[in-house]
Amino acid sequence: MTRLSVEMLAADSVEPITAAGHAQLGIAVLAGIAVIVLLITKFKLHAFLALTIGSLALGAFAGAPLDKTIVSFTTGLGSTVAGVGVLIALGAILGRLLADSGGADQIVDTILARAGGRSMPWAMVLIASVIGLPLFFEVGVVLMIPVVLMVAKRGNYSLMRIGIPALAGLSVMHGLVPPHPGPLVAIDAVDANLGVTLALGVLVAIPTVIIAGPVFSRFAARWVDVPAPERMIPQRPSEDLERRPGFGVTLVTILLPVVMMLAKALVDIVVDDPENTVQRVFDVVGSPLIALLTAVIVGMFTLGRAAGFTKDRISSTVEKSLAPIAGILLIVGAGGGFKQTLIDSGVGRMVLEISEDWSIPALLLAWLIAVAIRLATGSATVATISAAGLVAPLAADMSTAHTALLVLAIGAGSLFFSHVNDAGFWLVKEYFGLTVGQNIKTWSVMETIISVTAGGLVLLLSLVI
Repeated sequence: MTRLSVEMLAADSVEPITAAGHAQLGIAVLAGIAVIVLLITKFKLHAFLALTIGSLALGAFAGAPLDKTIVSFTTGLGSTVAGVGVLIALGAILGRLLADSGGADQIVDTILARAGGRSMPWAMVLIASVIGLPLFFEVGVVLMIPVVLMVAKRGNYSLMRIGIPALAGLSVMHGLVPPHPGPLVAIDAVDANLGVTLALGVLVAIPTVIIAGPVFSRFAARWVDVPAPERMIPQRPSEDLERRPGFGVTLVTILLPVVMMLAKALVDIVVDDPENTVQRVFDVVGSPLIALLTAVIVGMFTLGRAAGFTKDRISSTVEKSLAPIAGILLIVGAGGGFKQTLIDSGVGRMVLEISEDWSIPALLLAWLIAVAIRLATGSATVATISAAGLVAPLAADMSTAHTALLVLAIGAGSLFFSHVNDAGFWLVKEYFGLTVGQNIKTWSVMETIISVTAGGLVLLLSLVI
C-alpha cells in the first residue's frame, strides 16, 4: 500500500460512520464484488473492464461522487502499476532471457534429475520459501512462475501439484516472516522484539507451509486439473544455440536480486539508522526495482552472451518478453484500482469501528480484525497496518513472546481468502491461465488454509509459551 493510502485511511478514521452508513458500505462492497464476478463469469467480459465497471458500481452504491470514485480508481491503478508493474516487466525480461538462452532448461533439467515424483512439490516449496524470504510476493511470483510452468510441462506434473507449493512458500514468507514490510510494520506498531518475532515466525511458518503447500496441492490438483498455459511457458531455445549457460551461473543470476534484497534487510536490522550512509546505500541497492534491474543487466551477459547471443538477439529477446504481459499488467492494475476505491470509500474504517466493541482474547481479536479488513480491502498490508494500530494498546501488558505472537496473529489474518479485490488474485489467475472459479478453489482456498493454520498455531503457542 502506498504512503498516500495509509494517510487517507488514517484521515478517514477521524469521524465515525453511523450504523446506516455501515449498512450502506457493506451493501456497496457486496454489490461491487457481485458486479465483477457476474461480468466475468456470465458475460465473459475481460477482467480489466469488469474491474473498472465494478469499481464505478462500488462508488455509486456507496454514495460517493463519480469524480472522486474515478480519482480513487485511477490512483490505485497507477500506484499498483508503478509498484508492481515495473517488477512484472523486469521479471518477464529476466524470464525470457533464462528461456531463450537455455538457462531455464538447465535449472529445470537439474531439478528433474535431482528431485522427481513425490519429492517434487517438496522441492518447489523449499525453493520458493528460500527465494521468498527477502522478496515482495509479486517479485517472487515473477521469478518462480517460469520455473514452475516449465517443471510442470517438462515433467508432466499437474500444474496445481507444482504451483500451489511454490505459491504457499512465497505467501507464508510474505505474511509471517520479517523482513517483509507487513510484519515489520506490525512489529513497530506493537513494539515487538524483531529477533523473537523472526524466530517464532519461522516456527509457525514451517508447519503452515507444509499443510498449505505439498499437502493441500494433492487436493487442489484433483479439483482443478489444468495444463500449464502454453502462452506463458518459456519455449525451449532453438537448436542453433552455440552453447547454453551452466547451472551455477544461471542460479547465481536468478538469486542475485534475492541476495541484494536480503542484504538490505540485514543492514536495516543491524544498523537501524535511516541517516547512516551504509544503510542508505543498501536501501537503494536492495530495492526491488534496482535488484531486478541489476539482475536483468547481469543476465544479458551471464545468460545472453554466454549463449552466444548478439546485441540484436538480446534486444529482440527483451522486446518479445513484454508483449505477453500487457494484459496481466492491466488486470493487476485494475485490481489495485478496485482496492483503492474500497479503501477511500471508508470500508477499512468501518471494519475498525465495528470491531472496537468485540470482547474476545487479544490474539484472536487481532486475527479477526485483520481477516475482516483483508476481506473488505483485498490488501494484506492494509489489513496488517490497520489491525496493528488498533490492537497496539493491548500489547502494553504482554510479555515479549506474546507481543511477537500478536504480530504473527495479525500477519496470519491478513492472508485470509484472497478474492477479486486483491491484485495478487489476478496475478496468479493470469499466470496460471485459470478461470475465476478455478482460482478461488485453489489459490483462495490455499490462502485461507495458511491464515487459519498459522492463526491456530499462534493460539496454541500462546498456551505453551
